[in-house]
Amino acid sequence: MNEPIPLARPELGPREEELLLEVVRSGSLSLGPKLEQFEHDFGQWLGGGYAVAVSSGTAALHLGVRAMGWGEGDEVVTSPLSFVATANSLLYEGAKPVFCDIDPISLNIDPGSAAGAVTQRTAGILPVHIFGYPADLPALSKIASDGGLGILEDAAQALGAVDRMGRKVGTSGNVAVFAFYANKQMTTGEGGVLVTPDKQVAQRVTSERNQGRPANDGQVEHDRIGFNYRLSDLQAAIGIAQVERLDELLNARDDVAALYRERLTQLAAEPAGQEENHDIVLPCENDGDERRGWFVFVVQLPTGADREAVIASLAEQGIASKAYLPCIHMLPPYRERFGFVGGEFPVAERVSERSLALPFFTSMTEGQVDRVCTALAEALGKQP
Repeated sequence: MNEPIPLARPELGPREEELLLEVVRSGSLSLGPKLEQFEHDFGQWLGGGYAVAVSSGTAALHLGVRAMGWGEGDEVVTSPLSFVATANSLLYEGAKPVFCDIDPISLNIDPGSAAGAVTQRTAGILPVHIFGYPADLPALSKIASDGGLGILEDAAQALGAVDRMGRKVGTSGNVAVFAFYANKQMTTGEGGVLVTPDKQVAQRVTSERNQGRPANDGQVEHDRIGFNYRLSDLQAAIGIAQVERLDELLNARDDVAALYRERLTQLAAEPAGQEENHDIVLPCENDGDERRGWFVFVVQLPTGADREAVIASLAEQGIASKAYLPCIHMLPPYRERFGFVGGEFPVAERVSERSLALPFFTSMTEGQVDRVCTALAEALGKQP
């Protein structure tokens, strides 16, 4: 019987073990030298800004919202097609997420829809680089500049992505956040990082992640309200090792995505984003200087396909898959709190209803990709 194929798998090796052992033997498990080294190494790799590591991508988003000064009475324009932490981070501070529809090809926030969602109460824009593809920052930046709005980038899925200006996502001058959960391009197990070009913002976030204590202050003093959002040195050690070979990890994920695209092209319709589509829609290809940082490989199933039946069929063959992602505004807490109903954001809802995440990880083999694609074709009643 074939080995099961998981949805995701971290890529860990001897270097991670070596650095973890160093931390264990040092006895300095938190707020030690490995944390500072990880922040330095990640910032160097990214090529811009101050990096502040925290306990999760969600923690980074929360601290980012606070750094932007968004709070009670403020509205922030964002995408309904994202992991729920994007919108939750606004609610933590009393701000209101205002959703707008997405572009049917990139699946990122549509600038025209975003502009239409701006009101006198709008304080900022929170674009999501969904599934690792860069959002249209030049257009969104123009909207923000015209309205005096701030931008906080949710790049939790987009490590390694490059925008249309040729800049790595996270280096355009905005506050940006990344996440390092075990299914991401690189991992620290749990963890995240906030990147900012502003040293004072970095110092504030560094303090707030550690219960409001002044940065690098050994005294138990607290200058502000803070949180326990620290990243341990054990996690930072893994992060150091991952950054050392991050380019290699990203290139390997590019290769896996290319294999998927090659195998699934005959099942797919072009172009993506059609209103009625009876074929699989693949993730959009890179456009100009824009480059995806591959996080997941998400396809849109044919219109009318029974997604749950497809998931069950794949599972019978030991292949994991997942409906990915539900629209945030359709989740019970948001429907109950804000009264959202279906049909308000038709593109996002249509994409959400058809999307399926296939197994995707750095060490995935050609044989495993072949198995997934063959099983998917069979589940849809087509020949590979």
